[in-house]
Amino acid sequence: MHATTLTTPDGAFSILVGTVPDGASGTAAQEAVLAAGWTADVDALLALVHPTLRPATGPGQLARPSTSDGVLAEATDAVRAYYDGDHGAPGRVPVRQASGPFRTHAWDVLREVKAGERLTYTEYAARAGRPAAVRAAAGACAMNAAALFVPCHRILRTDGTLGGFRYGLPVKESLLARER
Repeated sequence: MHATTLTTPDGAFSILVGTVPDGASGTAAQEAVLAAGWTADVDALLALVHPTLRPATGPGQLARPSTSDGVLAEATDAVRAYYDGDHGAPGRVPVRQASGPFRTHAWDVLREVKAGERLTYTEYAARAGRPAAVRAAAGACAMNAAALFVPCHRILRTDGTLGGFRYGLPVKESLLARER
């Protein structure tokens, strides 16, 4: 697993990338973003990664390469491109999260919400195929470990207010304003 921390207009942004088995075959490995968010605390991000995707290394033992390549370089470039105005860049980087079938599907649906588009939790639940599962849809946002790459900041309360965000409402508000 590799990690890096960037400086963004919204503060420190860290990315964790790891190689995990491909869910379809269970044998092929794919490198992907496992967690990301506005924090310099990489160990806190590691705690968000599902146990089945975590490496054997413990806290403080993540590799921090001096030169990035592979998905870490792609993810780093995507974050920079996002802040330079290409708001779709993070959506082109592979991400891997693990949970139950609905939450995993709901994260895939989140990746389809385009920059500038805002959905309510009710609309998001309907897009995820379970219109009555508004709380489960909200839970998918709350448990999202790969912020920005899985854009949960684009989901709002039914009344249009911001709702919660792991990295604070000022960051969520800044992201939404940037995407207008």
